Amino acid sequence: MTGPALWARTASPIPVDAGQPPDHVGVLIVGAGLAGLALARMLADRGTHVAVVEARQIGAVTTGHTTGKLSLLQGDVYSRIRRFADDDTLRAYADAERAGQAWLREELAEVPHAIEPATAVTFAETAHGAEAIEREMEAMRAAGVVPEVAPEGAEVGALPFAPRSALLLADQSKLHATRVLGALAARLRDAGVRIVERCGVTGADVEEGGVRVATTGGAILADQLVLATGTPILDRGLFFAKLEPSRSFVAAYRVPDAVRLPEGMFLSVDRDSHSLRVDPDADGHPLLLVGGGGHVVGRASSTRELIRAMDDWTRERWPGAERRFWWAAQDYRTTDAVPYAGELPRGGGRISTATGFDKWGMTNAVASALRITTAMSGGAPAWAAALEHHGTRWTAAAEAVREGAAVGAKLVSGWVRAETTRTDAVPAEGEGRLVAEGTHPVAVSTVDGVTCRVSGVCTHMGGALSWNDAERSWDCPLHGSRFAPDGTRLEGPAVEDLEAR
Repeated sequence: MTGPALWARTASPIPVDAGQPPDHVGVLIVGAGLAGLALARMLADRGTHVAVVEARQIGAVTTGHTTGKLSLLQGDVYSRIRRFADDDTLRAYADAERAGQAWLREELAEVPHAIEPATAVTFAETAHGAEAIEREMEAMRAAGVVPEVAPEGAEVGALPFAPRSALLLADQSKLHATRVLGALAARLRDAGVRIVERCGVTGADVEEGGVRVATTGGAILADQLVLATGTPILDRGLFFAKLEPSRSFVAAYRVPDAVRLPEGMFLSVDRDSHSLRVDPDADGHPLLLVGGGGHVVGRASSTRELIRAMDDWTRERWPGAERRFWWAAQDYRTTDAVPYAGELPRGGGRISTATGFDKWGMTNAVASALRITTAMSGGAPAWAAALEHHGTRWTAAAEAVREGAAVGAKLVSGWVRAETTRTDAVPAEGEGRLVAEGTHPVAVSTVDGVTCRVSGVCTHMGGALSWNDAERSWDCPLHGSRFAPDGTRLEGPAVEDLEAR
């Protein structure tokens, strides 16, 4: 059973703003996830006239579906950054994460049940994972973050198995996403900041004196525009070619009372990575949350099989575990593994973006908001300047070429697949397929007894879409745009829905 994330199930709904967006604003922020709301809070505290628009509702996409780890221990992130950048950049990244963590902890200190202390654990069950942990430990020490190393075979955090290798970092935090966003939204409204939901941005033009932003709620003139949308929705600077969209699942399991549950926040660095934490459901009964099934958006042969593999992994370790519901989240990583926060190329110095959080958005979103805030108001800390100007090694360029080749291959193969599939048969319930209508791929699916026919070509850059059989959506394997069966845009760089066919 899929449905809302645990956070939406265990907190009051966030109030919705009624009315239209303002005609003019100092800074317009697009996206009401953690990055957008944190940035709005920082700017409003400095006296900036700011407004937020959101195409769906607050927390509808990544933040509302996060696993909520506010941690400096981040799987294999430090060692991946070290592949592409020098140790000065690595230390700057760690300093940025500390700053983001500190800001959010202070902001949430008085909010009930929004933030809780936890020890973070990175563990490995395989030789491959143990090697990754060794590299990560060395990179973290170079960054000035020193985790504890668990002895081989030692019990770690009440896991029901002894990891081959593990790193532990105390005094980290786990978040409740809906309570975090609700607290930020309430404080912004108290400060007079307008947050307008169901208001999508479709374009922007830099002109003398500002940026004219086209939205579904009318035009807005802003002095500055910030895209806090996961991936930039404006095709400036070819950002879509520098980001890899990744999607993964989180499943909530009820386990027998006699089965011991883990204590803390866990992430494995084996090839099939899994994350773990325990949180209560609406009735107060503990649920084991297991994240996994990571894949490049639109490129998995069957997302249902990824969830089944998570079930097998979980039940092998926690016998009797019963999956109650699941959800999914999407994020993006840059080719050099360093998040980007700053001016968008060809934006006339008036458009900024924050992206590439690589599944660590609780710290990276806030750190990126701090970078943009200080860039706008002056007085940027040394770590922000180092990240702005970091030197990238040749391996990052090679990574970009590799990803570009993968995108090109998917562009061609998707169209060929549609051209060779010619059938009038209606898909079975929950299924979808691309069929050829002349030379144009058509996406046909049946969900809840309703068969829809829409264009099978992504409105962003013309990629042939793939059917996501777990989430029942059409996903683009090029740059991660996603659409509902009826063609409604869900997320990604696309700004237009699919046409009915």
